[in-house]
Amino acid sequence: MNPSTARLRRLALIGLALVAPLCPADEGRRLKVPLLPAYQQECAACHIAYPPGLLPAASWQRISQNLGKHYGSDASLDPATVAQLSQWLSANAATGKRSREAPPEDRITRSAWFVREHDEVPAAAWKRASIKRAAHCAACHGDAEQGDFNEHRIRIPK
Repeated sequence: MNPSTARLRRLALIGLALVAPLCPADEGRRLKVPLLPAYQQECAACHIAYPPGLLPAASWQRISQNLGKHYGSDASLDPATVAQLSQWLSANAATGKRSREAPPEDRITRSAWFVREHDEVPAAAWKRASIKRAAHCAACHGDAEQGDFNEHRIRIPK
């Protein structure tokens, strides 16, 4: 390899190293963060333990501080558990595009990225008994509980 080719190759690798953390693939890794046992125990008792990378830190803070009125349910926890969950959720919250603005009512299903990713799903599909609502991720994403929302493994039930 001649010196100019080697130099160009090194520059390209340096460029990739600088840009890679900004790419959507980095966001995908943030969805697969190992779940905090307290989060799994407390939150997954009622719904999927949504990966913290699905919402920005500000949304998780508001959700954590309003558990007495958690989307129509009382999900109150002791202050020490709330502090632990809140800190962990914020530390693992969305980065990049997903963190730019909080979705309406801090609902994952109302975020711009969620709406964009699901725009081809017909409205009638959300009403199927096998799906029920947009927040029921595991209905179509079989590995949602592991933070895997890969579009190539989606199975939309009838």
